[in-house]
Amino acid sequence: MKLTVFGATGGVGQEIVRQALGAGHQVTAVVRDPARLTVTGPGLDVFPADLADAEAVRPAVAGRDAVLSGLGARSRKHAGDATRLTRTVLGAMKAAGVRRLLAISAAPIGPVPEGDGALDRVARGIVSRVYKDVYADLRAMEAEIAGSATDWTVVRPPKLLNRPVSGVYRTVVRGTPPKGRSLGRADVAHAMLGMVDDAATVQQGVGLAY
Repeated sequence: MKLTVFGATGGVGQEIVRQALGAGHQVTAVVRDPARLTVTGPGLDVFPADLADAEAVRPAVAGRDAVLSGLGARSRKHAGDATRLTRTVLGAMKAAGVRRLLAISAAPIGPVPEGDGALDRVARGIVSRVYKDVYADLRAMEAEIAGSATDWTVVRPPKLLNRPVSGVYRTVVRGTPPKGRSLGRADVAHAMLGMVDDAATVQQGVGLAY
């Protein structure tokens, strides 16, 4: 497949690029600073862009089978970036006539799992308060995506870890895995790539966790 990856220098984004290349896909990595992309290999095209202009980004998505986004706020002071940058991606996809989009959000944006205990509920509440601006940004981003004409999927992992890909994790379409406290970035990438052709995830939020 021909894939475009936004946020390709981030933790999840680099894993998407690495695993996609390993699976034999052709990958266009859209980056602000090419020097920060450590992944190399046949089939990789690096497309420098600052995502200020959808029309300027359109060539990066034109003719692609799917777009995968690892865009998000790097910290609380960057809250708002996910919505703003995703709006550019959606504009470029609309102009290019590309429909399949997979994007990363966060577990607190999804439904509260019924199986969570008191400790999980308290921890979820604390995290939601501390990162309220970031989560408000992600909710707005999800609203932009849901209101678009794309065949979208939003994945919602909990705390992200730097671990090798395992392929062993839980997925819940339209829900959140109970007691799902963490997931490796490599497994988030693995899940997103596995959903590209999964019709059951189209126009759905998908919870992920170990």
